[in-house]
Amino acid sequence: MSRIGNKEILLNKEIKLTFNEGVLTVKGPKGELNRSIPTEVQLDISDEKILVKRSSEVNKVKALHGLTRSLINNMVIGVTNGFEKALEIKGTGYKCDIKSKTELVLNLGYSNPINFSLPDGIEAETENKGTLLKIKGINKEVVGEIAARIRKLRKPERYKGKGVRYQGEYVKLKAGKSAGGKGE
Repeated sequence: MSRIGNKEILLNKEIKLTFNEGVLTVKGPKGELNRSIPTEVQLDISDEKILVKRSSEVNKVKALHGLTRSLINNMVIGVTNGFEKALEIKGTGYKCDIKSKTELVLNLGYSNPINFSLPDGIEAETENKGTLLKIKGINKEVVGEIAARIRKLRKPERYKGKGVRYQGEYVKLKAGKSAGGKGE
């Protein structure tokens, strides 16, 4: 029995839902999101809550039950509050500048700066002289994907910890060769 799938999704008065031909549209103060809902899962929509129900007890349908409920809940949270991922940029000369609303310039220790374009609906903001980058948007999947792509440009290395990491991420540093024992 899915514990997540059985939870109800509470709605406030600012949110408007429409469900037509397998596509759920959620409108809120921050924007609008669309998602196609699998046919194996039914939605029971009332004014103040949504219940996700499954049609059978097949393993695939059980998996879709909890997944669909989580995706709809993320849509509701996204159009009301939005999502944010923070990235720390560590290293001498490493920083991020905002060139325009849709483009970032990242200096990450390579010979040339990296121009990174942002998709529609994603905003970026920098703090601490370009060493803290915040990615904001209403779609949780896109915000996480963009943050992961930026981190992939220069992952934190193991000896000095230089690179791009999520805020609060712990990087265990290795001891250098001077810390090791003498060659025997």
